[in-house]
Amino acid sequence: MATIYTPKQQRVLLITSLIIIAGFIIAGLRGYASAFLGAGILYVIFKPWFTALVHKHNWNRTLVTTLLIIFAFVVIILPFLTLSLMLAGRIQYYSQHTDDILDLIKKAEDLTGFKITSPQNIRSITQQGASYASRLLPSLAGGALDFIVIIGLMFFTFYFMFVQQEAFQDGLKKYLPFKRDTQRELGESLKNNVNANVLGQALVSFVQGLLTGLTLWIFGVPDAPFWGTVAFFMAFIPVLGTPLVWGPAGLIQLSQGNTGQGAGILIVGIVVIINIDNLLRIALAKRMGDIHPLVTLAGIVLGVPIFGILGLVIGPLLLSYFIVLIQVFERENRKQEQEVAIEKAKVEERAEKEV
Repeated sequence: MATIYTPKQQRVLLITSLIIIAGFIIAGLRGYASAFLGAGILYVIFKPWFTALVHKHNWNRTLVTTLLIIFAFVVIILPFLTLSLMLAGRIQYYSQHTDDILDLIKKAEDLTGFKITSPQNIRSITQQGASYASRLLPSLAGGALDFIVIIGLMFFTFYFMFVQQEAFQDGLKKYLPFKRDTQRELGESLKNNVNANVLGQALVSFVQGLLTGLTLWIFGVPDAPFWGTVAFFMAFIPVLGTPLVWGPAGLIQLSQGNTGQGAGILIVGIVVIINIDNLLRIALAKRMGDIHPLVTLAGIVLGVPIFGILGLVIGPLLLSYFIVLIQVFERENRKQEQEVAIEKAKVEERAEKEV
């Protein structure tokens, strides 16, 4: 029996059906998007290792993938989860004991001579900040079951991305609506962003957090390990970062009459901790991707409210992809204009010959 639709109508209906079904799939999996994004980030990080062991040394790919999963869980997930739990506990403590923060505010007011805000506003801001920070941490993003499901789904996806690597890469090349040159640019952008914002930034943040914690401990600041952990997370934010931790600590020491300790914290922070950030970034820029700080900062502002803690990576990546696609669009338009101009010149040349 002949269909009632024309070929053009069939094509439109097919595309419409795909969009509707894709919308249902995305809506159903939106709560687990971080698992797939995390798997993609881990894939980029460990792909060189997998290539070296499987393709160069002929190791069994299932064994290599299993070892990479174990390594990623022990070296990345467990420490990060521990830091998150530690930070979450302290956030809850300070949200319930706002008097400690009020004491710090009063000391800052005594030191500067300016009244910052009322105690009621401080309590409200503290509770709101604790609620917001809690939503960003994976340990508090949902129940324990949700977190386990997300981690399991992430490693499950990661496993098949490597075990069926050829099919995965061929599928990307086949179904992505971009030319091969554009796909290569997007792949290079992904690699640079992951290297710069995961490997490079994590290393810089670890060093800065460690130095901040040691500095505060040496100069007698209470709870130095906790504030070092806070500095690790804050170091992901360009420009601001760790000064938001060691700066107030130094000022509080000065307000308490501990001039040597306060001055020492500020001097170490300005001379060592800030500059170690710049030195490490210069050293790592060529190896791990040179991403402009403005792209990173704007990407974090964009990504963190949407993706939580993964937005530290996903946000800058989306912004970089947007910039790459604009450059591709500009280049394709320029190429098309050149082709039109060449064709027009040929037509004019043929017309002159005919005359």
